Amino acid sequence: MLLRVATVLLLVLALPAAAAEVTLFAAASLKTALDRLAPAAKIATGHELRLVLAGSSALARQIQNGAPADLFVSANEDWMDMLEADGLLARGTRRDLLTNTLVLVGTDPVPVALADLPTALGDARLAMALVDAVPAGIYGKAALTSLGLWDSLSPRVAQTDNVRAALSLVAAGESPFGVVYATDALAEPRVTVLARFPEGAHPPIRYPVAAIAPVSPAAQEMLDWLDSPEARAIFAENGFGPPG
Repeated sequence: MLLRVATVLLLVLALPAAAAEVTLFAAASLKTALDRLAPAAKIATGHELRLVLAGSSALARQIQNGAPADLFVSANEDWMDMLEADGLLARGTRRDLLTNTLVLVGTDPVPVALADLPTALGDARLAMALVDAVPAGIYGKAALTSLGLWDSLSPRVAQTDNVRAALSLVAAGESPFGVVYATDALAEPRVTVLARFPEGAHPPIRYPVAAIAPVSPAAQEMLDWLDSPEARAIFAENGFGPPG
């Protein structure tokens, strides 16, 4: 009898999680890739992937305040570190998922040397995500500071809630230049990459992912799939690099 019960339990544990909705809080810069990933995720896991996209700082604070997130992908490590310090991450689920690079974009296809940006900008505004809160803005400020450009450009920066909003300002012609991720530039046909920031000018751009505690079987399956070769191929098609 005991052997039969144990066998049944093993069979139940081996079964995949029943179909469920998994809520993924993710950095706004992942929108294009995740819109493509969501249907593939459902086919692969049987679970619906519900996307909540915004700046990493805003999402982290929402999770701190009890927002019902199952998974979180941040555009930098600091906000994930904060949630981990608060004990909100499911132990053992955190990992680096992706990498990215930083570029200067505009609608005029003529390249601009980064050193000439203050002159080229004139009295116009440079579109950036929030430079003290949103990862793309933090990386951008660090890069411009490293290149000796921040002091002259900071009074002319138009800050937005997230990097996609900064991209939209440039695409709509409201700002002649913007500092965004290379993946954002790929996602918006109205803008052109005018210059690329040296990777050594800012901290490495890494996207960590983790499950929010307590982790459900469906969330764990979705997390593992996001780290699979199939998902990585879709991320790569959208310009993201692998971790490492």
